[in-house]
This record gives sequence, structure tokens and C-alpha cells, in this order.
Amino acid sequence: MSSIELTPSQKTILQELVNLYGESERAVKGEDIAERVDRNPGTIRNQMQSLKALQLVEGVPGPKGGYKPTATAYDALQIEQMDQPADVPLYHEGTRVEEANVEQIDLTSVHHPSECRAKVTLRGSLSDLAEGDAVTVGPTPLSKLRIVGTIEGKDATDNVLVLTIDEMRAPVEDPDH
Repeated sequence: MSSIELTPSQKTILQELVNLYGESERAVKGEDIAERVDRNPGTIRNQMQSLKALQLVEGVPGPKGGYKPTATAYDALQIEQMDQPADVPLYHEGTRVEEANVEQIDLTSVHHPSECRAKVTLRGSLSDLAEGDAVTVGPTPLSKLRIVGTIEGKDATDNVLVLTIDEMRAPVEDPDH
């Protein structure tokens, strides 16, 4: 567990760097981060200097240069790095979000009969998702669970969607097998 304290702005920028780097596996330009977090490129450059000093980011010089997250960045964001993470898809308004992968699902209030909610942590960008949008999470690898719901809120800093669950589905097991 990391003991690095990041400001909300630093955390948002670092999370977006990790998202973009995960999509391309190459250095990410500050302008691309600025566009995704709706900030000035100069602000991003200044924040990157701070993040470099904390050894969370390394600069890559040259025309294909930019920034790359360090292993410490993943620790600071509490993101577990795996060689081959399971593919748990997210569907937005019926279309698969190719640049997103579900990392964690927390069922926060399944005991409440009319307000069942889930917190869904993603790897990838939340920028195209908005409150009120319909999403489907899954199927998960082992249980084949699918969660159908509506986005109630999102936290871009922690890459979390809060869903009101409309339906949870898992395949019915054949009792003869």
C-alpha cells in the first residue's frame, strides 16, 4: 500500500495517464491528458513535474515522447498490475466500450429491495459516460454474472461508476449436470 498523498488534481491526471498508457502501451503526450481531463496543457506539464519528483511518472524524450507511469504510480493509485487481466466488458447504451475493462464490482446495497447499487471500478476512461446512461457490466469470467443498470454517479478521480442496478443475471445451471 502506498503512503504517497496526492491532491485530487494529481490523482485525476495520474489516473488518466495510466488509462491512456494502458490503451496504447506507449508514452502519452501531455496534450492528450489535458484534453481528457479538460485542463490546460501547461497545467498538465506543471503537474507532471511534481509527479516526476514523486517518482510516479517518467518522461520520455523525443518526437514520440511523453509520459509513462511508473510501477509506483500503480501502487499509489492502488491498481494491481497483472500480465493478463480477465476481460470483463462494459457496455454503454448497448455498445461495448473497447477502451474500458471492469476491475472491481462492489455491491454496496443489495439488502435494500428498491435501491440496489454497485460501485464499478474501471481501467479506462469514463469521459464518454454520463449520469442517466444505461450500462451493462460483464459477463464476469467465473460466474458469468451480468449487471444491468443506470449510471447514478461517477468519480473520475478513482475511476468509479456508481450504478443503480436494474437487473443481475447469471446463467441458470442445468441440474442434470
